[in-house]
Amino acid sequence: MGKIKKLWRKIKKVLRKTPLAPLWRKLWKLPPMKKLKKYIAKKRKDHLLYKTLPRAYNAHRNEPVDEKKVIFIELRLPAISNSFRVLYDELEKNYNFDIHVHLLRNTFVSRDEYVKRCKNMLADVATAKYVFVNEASDVLSCIDKRPETIVTQLWHACGAFKKFGKSTADLIFGPNAEQLERHPNNRNYTYVTVSSPEIVWAYAEAMDLKGKEDIIRPVGTSRTDVFFRQETIDQAFEHLYEKFPAARGKKIILYAPTFRGRVAKAKTPKCFDLEKFYEALHEDYVVITKHHPLVRKLPKIPAELRDSFAYDATKTMSIEDLLCVSDICISDYSSLIFEYSLFERPMLFYAYDLDEYFDWRGFYYPYDELTPGPVCTTNEEMIDYIQHIDERFDKQKVVDFRNKFMSACDGHATERIMDLVFGQEVLENNRK
Repeated sequence: MGKIKKLWRKIKKVLRKTPLAPLWRKLWKLPPMKKLKKYIAKKRKDHLLYKTLPRAYNAHRNEPVDEKKVIFIELRLPAISNSFRVLYDELEKNYNFDIHVHLLRNTFVSRDEYVKRCKNMLADVATAKYVFVNEASDVLSCIDKRPETIVTQLWHACGAFKKFGKSTADLIFGPNAEQLERHPNNRNYTYVTVSSPEIVWAYAEAMDLKGKEDIIRPVGTSRTDVFFRQETIDQAFEHLYEKFPAARGKKIILYAPTFRGRVAKAKTPKCFDLEKFYEALHEDYVVITKHHPLVRKLPKIPAELRDSFAYDATKTMSIEDLLCVSDICISDYSSLIFEYSLFERPMLFYAYDLDEYFDWRGFYYPYDELTPGPVCTTNEEMIDYIQHIDERFDKQKVVDFRNKFMSACDGHATERIMDLVFGQEVLENNRK
């Protein structure tokens, strides 16, 4: 397979430098060539997940397990993310575990580099006692995990809003059922931690764990513990005023949409009208935007509003900080609303493309019943609601929503997760 790959690269390199390049590009778009391309991609993936990567794991799986080795695996992001941060900091600060971090950077590095990182990660996992993940991965699912290793899926979101995993098999967003059977994304878990008993069924469906619901533990989501710390909230305001001085003395509107399209080519919506918000609300409010971390091309804020009314915090502030400081949150289909409900503050839902998004990805609960705030399709509707928010905001809806979907998030989720995964005896024996 390696020789074929090298030969194919040489052919493409030569073709790009010849006058035949435009003709080749047209030829490549013809149905027979598309079919051939799809066939080659399928064979490459089969070889990677059935042979190359398992071989890297199996080369070390008979070696002794390191009882102190703890591994965190980030699939895409360039550093330890907020899904891991509380647990990672606790283990590093207070315990004598040997902590390893693997940053796979899927879709952000070349394929060869990605494969190299995956092989290194699996070789390391083969002798690890504890492994933590926060996304689904066909890489970790392609091996026959040794029983001594405990794999815990912390997941990167709370609640159960838009569908994911096997729940999307028949929708535009997801792979088909045959692909998921061929290359599963959620095998080898010992535990899956979630934010409430209410949503266990949704994760069982999404992760193909029906009949294995005992794996899914509603002990809370580790990342939410920071919202119960006054120090975190105080630091968030300090960070806000340092980055955006114009926010001081104003109320904060957070606009945090989820992405559109597929993960590898994630795009952000462009229908939010900052000029209209400025005209109606600038005396009392400022707007801070936080786009999804997978979005690479960010829309520009108009120069006349920048630094005085509107600020893009996508690359400069964490979502945790922004949830702490915001008076109002505007989102669409993002799971951050579950975390924001912990503050019991107003939420608006800018769902201008609801029908399209439903066909694309779908939801676990009826959208209108799920959302604990007004569903709007225009900027004017959102502005009108904010102008009359004191008489229109129904706090009880948010409280009921929080109790239903976030009941296990009380500031002590990380403690319960550590007890579940490590056990009290191991923790005591490894305490610094």
